[in-house]
Amino acid sequence: MGKLTGITVVDLSVFLPGPMMTLMMADQGARVIKVEPPGGDPARDQEPFETAVNGGHSVWFANLNRGKESVTFDLKSDGGKARLRDLIGAADIFVEGFRPGAMQRLGFDYAAVRAIKPDIIYCSISAFGQNGALSGHPAHDMAVQALAGFLSVNDGRDGVPVVPGAPSADIATGLTALSATMMALVARERTGEGAYIDCAMFDSLLPWCAHTAGSAIMGDAPPHSCEQRSLGGAAFYQIYTTRDGKHIALGGREIKFARNLLTALGREDLLPHAERPAGQQDALIAFLDDVFARKSRDEWVRWFADKDVAFAPVLDFREALDSDHVAQRGLLVETPGGGKQIAPAIRFAGDEWTFGDVPKPGSG
Repeated sequence: MGKLTGITVVDLSVFLPGPMMTLMMADQGARVIKVEPPGGDPARDQEPFETAVNGGHSVWFANLNRGKESVTFDLKSDGGKARLRDLIGAADIFVEGFRPGAMQRLGFDYAAVRAIKPDIIYCSISAFGQNGALSGHPAHDMAVQALAGFLSVNDGRDGVPVVPGAPSADIATGLTALSATMMALVARERTGEGAYIDCAMFDSLLPWCAHTAGSAIMGDAPPHSCEQRSLGGAAFYQIYTTRDGKHIALGGREIKFARNLLTALGREDLLPHAERPAGQQDALIAFLDDVFARKSRDEWVRWFADKDVAFAPVLDFREALDSDHVAQRGLLVETPGGGKQIAPAIRFAGDEWTFGDVPKPGSG
């Protein structure tokens, strides 16, 4: 039995933040009823797809919706509304990801849902929240990152922002929504009362800048990557190009790591540079640029093997998923149907866990 066995979730969300949140609940035994619009969750149609033998599911959809049930009906129809009311009556948690105002127009805002199930925990996920000047503005992850300031420091040494490699706003929102819902569930056990959660992508992401945007938080100038210790201004928190055009990363600024590396390279004299403030380590960065360009990435991996330095090769996803670490931790698992999925990060010692089936489009 999972930690959430016996909990029923009605999930109207699509794409990434909401499905990620409810996936973590389904992985822990919650009954998640995924209410899809006619045509289904758009993620069903996103390439690449698993083999036909395994149902031909989108890899994205399979990894975010395993273990859920699926029903499909039109919430604008009388029949669809009646079906949803029936589901709500037996639910503990209700999740929706529409733009603010949409649920009220459909007749399923918090007040209406609470009238059906007084102790419901209702979680609304949106880009900018249920109120404020931006509440009705359409946005996916990158636009939220842009407006929250994060894209400005998602840049290279040339200072030009690039498309982020991880949907940080989406992921922060899924985790925040899950945390808030679990808190509300604990509180309901004590008080018997449900809760309404206004979970905004913008609000969820913004606290993640506390360690990099201190000057701006204080009301001063915004941070620039080339001057920040964690964003590119420090030699020992930096990416370097190797002789074969690949890359390595130094990922620890502690002086002990700098001492160990510079001693191994015969340049202890440069150690004072590693102690300078970020943005004032250009000479050390230039030295390491030159050094790391002399060997291939894999040669550096072998060289660093006996060095106590926070070092890592920059792997592509194929290399990362094929790594010994992923295998040893059981993080990529073959499903009974022959596909592969990433195992949940939340796994409790002593608990058995198996992949739930990927739901086919339901009917309702």
